[in-house]
Amino acid sequence: MGYTFVPLRLKYPLAGLLAMVHIKDEGSHFDAPIETVWKYLNADDHGPAHKSTRNQQMKPLSETSFILTQEQNMNGQWVKTSNRITVFPPIAVSIEILEGPLAGSKMINVYTPKGNKTGIDVYGEFVSQQIPAAQLEPAVRGNLETVFSEDSAALKSFSPKK
Repeated sequence: MGYTFVPLRLKYPLAGLLAMVHIKDEGSHFDAPIETVWKYLNADDHGPAHKSTRNQQMKPLSETSFILTQEQNMNGQWVKTSNRITVFPPIAVSIEILEGPLAGSKMINVYTPKGNKTGIDVYGEFVSQQIPAAQLEPAVRGNLETVFSEDSAALKSFSPKK
């Protein structure tokens, strides 16, 4: 079952049309120590990671915050997205989605050291005026799984520069 993104150009938001879902995804982990995970997150080149995105542009806002604009493959369609990302090393990353099908959504990724592994828990409130309510949670969880899988694979071959 797929969904189609319908561009909405609303002058005034229609709260009644806004689909919303709270996501709490705990217990995942990366097979790398937290120091490696943070070096990976701060690296300019993530190697084979994020094949589901293209045309990334980063605009720094401060030492810990930036705007990331990109095209993201969502359900087979390339969609422009923009995110305000703030990092809190070595604890968390917050992401506020500014543009795209999930505009207005907010999430936090929390990282926990576990020896040679790093725990990752995700908490977020996701909203959409473009994805039907019944399809929002599966769409969000699918996107989170894609990004997690891409990062997990990239971390296996990531070699941090000293």
